This record gives sequence, C-alpha cells and structure tokens, in this order.
Amino acid sequence: MKIGILTSGGDCPGLNAVIRGSVLKGIRVLDAEFVGIRNGWKGLVEGDFMTLDRHSVRGLSRQGGTILGSSRTNPFEGDNGGPINIQKTMDAEGIDAIIAIGGEGTLTAARRLTDAGLQIVGVPKTIDNDLEATDYSFGFNTAVEIATEAIDRLRTTAESHGRCMIVEVMGRHVGWIALHAGMAGGAHAILIPEQPQTIEQICEWVMHVRDRGRAPVLVVSEGFKLAGMDEALSTKGLDAFNRPRLGGISEMIAPMIEERTGIETRATVLGHTQRGGAPSAYDRVLATRLGMAAVDAVYAEQWGSMVSLRGTDMEIVSIADATIGLKTVPQARYDEAAVLFG
Repeated sequence: MKIGILTSGGDCPGLNAVIRGSVLKGIRVLDAEFVGIRNGWKGLVEGDFMTLDRHSVRGLSRQGGTILGSSRTNPFEGDNGGPINIQKTMDAEGIDAIIAIGGEGTLTAARRLTDAGLQIVGVPKTIDNDLEATDYSFGFNTAVEIATEAIDRLRTTAESHGRCMIVEVMGRHVGWIALHAGMAGGAHAILIPEQPQTIEQICEWVMHVRDRGRAPVLVVSEGFKLAGMDEALSTKGLDAFNRPRLGGISEMIAPMIEERTGIETRATVLGHTQRGGAPSAYDRVLATRLGMAAVDAVYAEQWGSMVSLRGTDMEIVSIADATIGLKTVPQARYDEAAVLFG
C-alpha cells in the first residue's frame, strides 16, 4: 500500500515525530510505501510530492516544525481542488490512502473529503488541546513549557521595576494553555475565552497583588473577551477557512489596567514562539504513538477516523465525533485556579 502523509494548518512541535512514527512502523512492520505531500492540502491539490523512506525520517522526533511544510489551503477551492480532482491526482501518483495531520480545520476538510469517497485517516494536531475526542494532543505540552518559561522570565523583570506584566498565549476558543501555564508559573490571574471578566475585576486582582508588595503577572488567552465584547479581538483579517486571526488582547488590556490602577503595565505576546523549537519528551512520545496508530487505522481501512489518546491508550474515533464540539475548560478547573488569583 502507498500512503501519502500531509501536515496542514499551523505548525506545531511533534509533527515530525508523527511522520517518523508512521513511516518506520509502516515500512518495518507492514511493508508500506510512503510519499510526502508538501505544504498540506496545497500539495495534494497541486500534486507536489516527495519520497518518504527510513533515511528521510532519521532523527526526526527531536526536530521541530515539519519537513513536509504546511499551509492553510482549503482543498475544495481552486481549479484542481475538490474530491474528484484530488482523487485523480492520487490515482496518478498511485496513492491509496492519506494520513492527514492537522487541527480542527484540517480534520473538518478530511471528513468532507472522506464523505465524498476519499480514503483518509486523521491525526489530531493542536497546541490549544481543544479537541473533545482526545485527552491530549501533541504540541500542547511543549507550548505550556514555553509559556511557563516566559512567565518565569517576565516575573523577574516585573519585580525589578514594580510593573504589571501581561503574558498573552495562544488559545482561540479555549484556555488550556493559559490555565496550565498560569498555574505552573504562579500567575496572579488567568484570563481565558470561557470566562469573560470585567476590567474592574481584573484591576481588583492587580491591586490586591500590589498591596501585598508584589508585581502582578497575568496570563491571557488570545481569544479572551472582556465582559461586553461580542467577539475576540482580531485586527489581522481572516485565514483560508474564514476564521479571524486573533492576537493583541493583552495590548488592549494593558493601558486600561495602567489607567485605572496607576501601575505601569506591559504586555508580551508570545505568538508563534509557542509553536517553534524542539518538542518536549512527552510530545515526542505521544506524537510517535499517534503516527504508528494512524498506520494501523489505514490498514484496518477505518476511513474517516482519527487516532486519539484516552488515558494512556491509543483509540480510534470518527472525525465527525472529534470535530463536533470543542473541549473547553470546565468551570471546576477554573474555580480551582481562581483560588490563587490576586
């Protein structure tokens, strides 16, 4: 069997480990052949391929990014897009099935293509950890580690100058990165999309910290909304899936805090630093296991499925079930963290 592998959407630590796990298991155990699809769905639409063998994946588990490249291309658009044209491209290359590694947008596209008859298995990729059908997704642990280190570093400069520091992390719809990094880094408030807060409440937390002789450090998800805001802050237009590009909420809140409290306030947007660099040991292991499980799902002809982590076990779920809703931060988890605020 000849299997195509693509990585689509935002890059993330652990993508290369998934590729390596799939290729090594497929070649060593199942006598499979692999082809890499460059730049996500774009490469599949345009027929841009590369050979994947044991030599090309050597040492990949510790390498960040993706050797295949990625994009946010919509596979249903363009002259060569759509299931009929894509199937013709696969047939011409002799590709029997595809392993699509990506997040919500990628998996939704994979489900639609599978419904149209293509043979696809998905691997969940999102540092936001927002897919309901898997306990953890690779890249999340690394992103939390990076954000926690940033909080630790910013705390020292905050204390030196008596400033309030706001650290903005990724999290479009859910606040898992902010919650975990904020708790690990000892943040004085954690602001997440699931829990809108008033600027008055935020300033109250900040002033409590100041009154105790400390420099306030806050963590905010990019998708956080102040009470009364209808949409998350977006000033960068839309992506290929018509989703707003978020970022900058910390820079909006910082002057509001400074004006109301008199405390000099600075914002730091971590942005794509959370996606870059080498994956953590946990993410390397998880990504490798997911890649190996994806090959098993291909050989079991479980089209339209996605591999997932439940507890410590690999399971197969339908992509439709995986993308039907988001895994949000429960109220109990936020209440647990809020005990530490202020």
